[in-house]
Amino acid sequence: MKKSVSLIACLLMVLVISASFTFDEHKTLAIGSAAPDFNLKGIDGKMYSLASFKDAKVLVVVFMCNHCPTSQAYEPRMIKLTRDYAPKGVRVVAINPNNPASLRLDELGYSDVGDSYPEMKIRAKSAGFNFPYLYDGATETASRKYGPIATPHIFIFDRDRKLRYQGRIDDMEDPAKTPSSYDARNAIDAILAGKEVPVTTTKVFGCSVKWIEKKDWIKKAEIQWAKEPVSLQDIDAAGVSDLMKNKTDKLLMINLWATWCVPCVEEFPDLVTANRMYRDRDFKMITISSDALKDRDKALAFLEKKQSSSLNYIYTGDSKYKLIESIDPKWQGALPYTILVEPGGKIVYAKEGKVNADSLKQAIINNPLIGRIYKVFKEQ
Repeated sequence: MKKSVSLIACLLMVLVISASFTFDEHKTLAIGSAAPDFNLKGIDGKMYSLASFKDAKVLVVVFMCNHCPTSQAYEPRMIKLTRDYAPKGVRVVAINPNNPASLRLDELGYSDVGDSYPEMKIRAKSAGFNFPYLYDGATETASRKYGPIATPHIFIFDRDRKLRYQGRIDDMEDPAKTPSSYDARNAIDAILAGKEVPVTTTKVFGCSVKWIEKKDWIKKAEIQWAKEPVSLQDIDAAGVSDLMKNKTDKLLMINLWATWCVPCVEEFPDLVTANRMYRDRDFKMITISSDALKDRDKALAFLEKKQSSSLNYIYTGDSKYKLIESIDPKWQGALPYTILVEPGGKIVYAKEGKVNADSLKQAIINNPLIGRIYKVFKEQ
C-alpha cells in the first residue's frame, strides 16, 4: 500500500493531543456548560437559534465544512444519524465555522467548492444533507463560544441544554471501515435513557478551523505563487502525440489556447485556480499555445501575467490540423479546448469552448485518481 499523503493534506490535518486542549482565544466548551445561543442563517435562508430546536430531547451541534476531506468522509454518517434518531426526538444542526478568506486554494485539494455561504448550498445539495446547515464564517461568533478544534467536531446537549459530550463522531475516519467506538451515538443513547454518558470527551481529528485571523495565509500564498517561475517550451505533433499517451500516474488537464482567443483569455484564471487546488494531488496541468511562433514572447508574457507556473508548451509544428489529430480526433479545432486525460491516454472529460469552472472542478474531484477522501484509504 502506498503510504504517501501529500504535504498539504498533512498540513490540513490536526490531531488534538488532548480533547481538553484549547487555544487561548478559542476555548472549547466544557462538559456541563449551557449551550451558547446563536442566531445564524441556514442554507434555506431561514435564521436559526437554540429556540428553533426547543422541543428536542437531545440537541446535536456539529461543526463541519465543505472542503475538508475528513468532514466529507463523515457526511453520510451524520445523515444516517439524523435519520435514525429523528423519531426519538433528537435534532441535528450543522455549523460551518470557517472564514472563506482564511482558506487557501491549495487547501481545497479534496473539494470542488470552498467554504462560503453560496458554496454551502452546493455541497449540501450534492451530499443530500437532511439537517439545517448554518453559516458562521463571516463573524464566527457562535463558533468562538463553542470552540471547535477541527472539522468535524460534535457537541451533544441534553433536554436542559447542558453539554454532555464533545469530541469525535466515532473512531474511524475511513468510511469504508466499521468504527469500533460509536462515541456520538453512545452519548445520545445514554442521554435518551436517562443515564450518564460513558465517555464525555474524546480527541478530535480533522482539518483545523479556518479562523478569521488566519486570512494572512492567503496573502502569503499569493506572494509565494507570484515567485514561481513561468516558462514556455516547444512541442511538435509527435511530442503532443506522446504527451497524450499519459505515461504518468497522474490525471492530466490539458488546455489548448491562444492569446488572440477571447474565451481562452477569459477562462485561463479558472484553470490556474484549479491547478493550485489540485496540484498537490495526482494531478498535473499542461497548457499548449497555438500562437504563431513569432508571438512566442507575447504568449510567455501572458502566462507570466497569469502566473501559470504549470508545464506550458507552444506548438511548433507546420500544421494546426496535425495538432488537432494529435490531441483528439473528435476535436473540431475550435479554441479553447480542455481535456482530462487519465494514465494510459483515456480522455475522460472534453470541453470545446469556454469551460464552466464548477463543472471542471467536479470532473476533477470525482475522478477516481483524485476523490474527496484521503488516497491512503482508497489504496488499502
